[in-house]
Amino acid sequence: MAGYHDFAYFYDGFNVEADYDALHQFIRDTFAQHGIHEGIVADLGCGTGELTLKLAADGYDMIAIDGSEDMLAILNDKRCEEGIEGILLLHQDLTQMDLYGTIVGAVSTFDTFNHIGPFPVLEQAIEKTGLFMEKGGLFIFDVNTPYKHREILADNIFTLEDEDATCVWKNHYDTDLSRTTIDIQIDYMEEDEQFCEQFYEYSYELDAIKAACERHGFRILEVRDGETFGALTETSQRAIFVGEKIIQCQS
Repeated sequence: MAGYHDFAYFYDGFNVEADYDALHQFIRDTFAQHGIHEGIVADLGCGTGELTLKLAADGYDMIAIDGSEDMLAILNDKRCEEGIEGILLLHQDLTQMDLYGTIVGAVSTFDTFNHIGPFPVLEQAIEKTGLFMEKGGLFIFDVNTPYKHREILADNIFTLEDEDATCVWKNHYDTDLSRTTIDIQIDYMEEDEQFCEQFYEYSYELDAIKAACERHGFRILEVRDGETFGALTETSQRAIFVGEKIIQCQS
């Protein structure tokens, strides 16, 4: 699973178009519709913690889990600045996740799951989530769709900019491996430095994800477009799943 290093410190600046408010509203409303107004919720692949902090402010006891120590360090700085208590930060691989008890909910957003690995590895993360989820708990997660990998990422190059840096984002999609190789080069003008990183995103068929969730005790309640939160279409670039745990966890 990818663990951002230098890129973590530029992530928020290059991700300004991400609509965290709409995502948070969808997740908060979905939890409320299912009677989950409090309790322990895990943010799987929490990144710099924008969603973690919003859910903590709603009153949930948050566990923030990420494979990048740099991302967790940024989240901790934000937590301290905002004076938010009660967030447990864990540096863990999601396929080896080990919690201290059960959870009533889990979220994983902005294509964290695409970074985990080939499909059998993804299923390990789903299995671990199910292991710690209480019966009746909700699992809300998104993935970049096969359409996005084939048609949008493909072999395209994107340039991202903020006030202090420029990022060149190069993609190469391997059909046989269902994998996009991503090379990023960041030019940090203020310090006249350059950073380079490489990581992968994997493409998964949505029906296969649904089947894996069902194998590990989840009933998929709905799958929506992960950007509009409306109906999923053939050209949706992100899909968001809502799963309910229907089998009692064994942790």
